[in-house]
Amino acid sequence: MCRWFAYISPEEPCLLSDVLIEPANAISKQCSEHYLPQLLPHGEEHDLDDSNDALMKMRNSLLNMDGLGVAWYTKAAENYIKGVEGQRPALYKTQSPPISDFNFRNLCSNTETQCLFAHIRATSGSVVTQVNSHPFVFGRHVFMHNGAISSFSNVRRDMTDLLSFDAYCNILGSTDSEHAAALYITNLTNHGTKDTWEKEYPLTEMQNAMNKTIVQIMELQQKQLGDKATPNSLNFCATDGHKMVATRFRNHAMQQPPSLYWSEFAGRTLNQKFPGNPDGADMVNEAATKGTDEKIGKHTIIASEPTTYDEGEWHLIKANCMLTVDEKGTEKEVPLEYDAKFNVADPNFA
Repeated sequence: MCRWFAYISPEEPCLLSDVLIEPANAISKQCSEHYLPQLLPHGEEHDLDDSNDALMKMRNSLLNMDGLGVAWYTKAAENYIKGVEGQRPALYKTQSPPISDFNFRNLCSNTETQCLFAHIRATSGSVVTQVNSHPFVFGRHVFMHNGAISSFSNVRRDMTDLLSFDAYCNILGSTDSEHAAALYITNLTNHGTKDTWEKEYPLTEMQNAMNKTIVQIMELQQKQLGDKATPNSLNFCATDGHKMVATRFRNHAMQQPPSLYWSEFAGRTLNQKFPGNPDGADMVNEAATKGTDEKIGKHTIIASEPTTYDEGEWHLIKANCMLTVDEKGTEKEVPLEYDAKFNVADPNFA
């Protein structure tokens, strides 16, 4: 499965290299190594091979080497382009492994932001090319996904029928994830044209658009496949730079969705200005310029895996729930609303 990382704060920027490169379990190193507290014990005696969960083994045995993408918000366009107000996403995508990508490392070492998406891809079947790498940008809105829409080829055409014209035209690749992103922006803007992508919408409307997108996907699968439909894994995340919604979802009565965690504390451990080290309490941060009594600004991190080794800094999002983050940085976890009739069997992992 893919891995993704999101950071958002109303006041405290992060340096990209601090959160994406330097930690021992940074997303740039999750191509092959995984840390899943509350889902999988961590340590030499308890690794992935010891798990009796075949689905978890399958998800976490794959190498995430099929593309890297980063979107970060900046006010640069506001300072130069007439009519642009507020921050907008900048985007970098590559097929190179993140650790050996010189451009990525240099960009991260010299870029700060208050809102960040990062994604490493393990393809579920579509071609490996830059346009298929996440995140996907629609105006001021950004979307990414870990998981898969099952039997996507069977519902792809019907999905496109639900899209606004401009959302359909904005699809550059062939992935299920980009089609889901286009469906989300269609729902958020009520089939609006591309100029509506530049607007901000209330958090409740972002939440409703995301929930509707998930339900629509399952409705199409039931229509096309009936009792042959299989479960989806839909760990979606979307932001407008000020607010964020993220889902951890699988429409199966017993199986866990892919891993997804959130933290309101880890940003301090990851920020080199503050004392502490993401790789262990006994490690000293020689670069710290702040005192132990100084506080960091409100922030939220949502990630497929924790990027600090203090499990107490992280919360596992409950299965089939959505985490919302408002403009002030207040987090709230709410159940996704859907009919239990959409829970289906998984013939591959009974």
